[in-house]
This record gives sequence, structure tokens and C-alpha cells, in this order.
Amino acid sequence: MATLQKISPCLWFDRQAEEAAAFYVSVFKDLGFDDSEIETVTRYGKEGFEVHGGPAGSVLTVTFRLAGQQFTALNGGPHFTFNEAVSFMVRCDSQEEVDRFWGRLGAGGDEPAQQCGWRKDRFGLPRRIVPAALLGMIADSDAGKAGRAMKAMLQMKKLDLPALQRAYDGG
Repeated sequence: MATLQKISPCLWFDRQAEEAAAFYVSVFKDLGFDDSEIETVTRYGKEGFEVHGGPAGSVLTVTFRLAGQQFTALNGGPHFTFNEAVSFMVRCDSQEEVDRFWGRLGAGGDEPAQQCGWRKDRFGLPRRIVPAALLGMIADSDAGKAGRAMKAMLQMKKLDLPALQRAYDGG
């Protein structure tokens, strides 16, 4: 078992924690991130059923890694759902990587996606699939370049790196 991080996101699911963790790990592994895996699965016991309602033996938590980052998925019941107030950004090195993550993570999720690269997966978890180069473009000290890149991004759902680069360059 890998060393636990000091801070790790905990994702609250109704009863889909194991399914979601397996899906996320499969996507990242299939896209070449071998440091993605299920680490541990804990199960509800008989104790506390009157509080948590989880049947003995059912999945309580799943600890997993995606591209080396540790997460915990919790089957906590229907009390809370995901929203855009907390989301995950997947930084991509190329348009091909944007396209692959967009398609795989978004399969069965929201359609149409929201502008600026936002997309929810089939479990409702919001993400931004972002070309890493965009972050440098919008942080450029040249306000004209940064502004053109930002304006172009605001008009896109799935981010298009070549189009963003053209806007940034003034073309």
C-alpha cells in the first residue's frame, strides 16, 4: 500500500463509489497513466447501521490513485451531490490528450457540456479538461494575448488548443 498523502480529496457518492473508482482508474490507465490503481476497499460492518444505513459487507470507501494523485470515494448515501463549487482540472499536454480525456471521462455524462472545458461524468463529478498551454496563455503579461486567449476559451465547450493558440497569437 502506498503512503497516504496529508491531504486527499474525498468524493461522496450515494452507492457508486466502487464503480466510479474502477471507471476512473480504467480511464487513466487506458490513457497511459500506469500510476493509477485501486488501493483499498473498506466495508460497512454491523456497527452503526442505524446511523449510516449501509448494509454489512457493502462498500464504505475505496482509496484509489489517478496519475499518482490519491482519492477516496465514500458511499455516504443520497444526502449530498457534486456541483461545480469543487471540481477537478485535468491538464493535458496536447489536443489529442484533451480529446481522449473529454471523450472517455465524459461518456454518459452531461451533454451538451458547459463552456470553458467543463464536463460532468456519468456520476455527476464536474471536471475541466484543459490544455496545459492555455494556463500560460491566460497568465501572459501581454494583456492583449491573454485577453484574446480568454475570449476564445469563453466561446468553447471542449477546448481547442490550435484555435486557442491562433487567438493568442492574434490570428
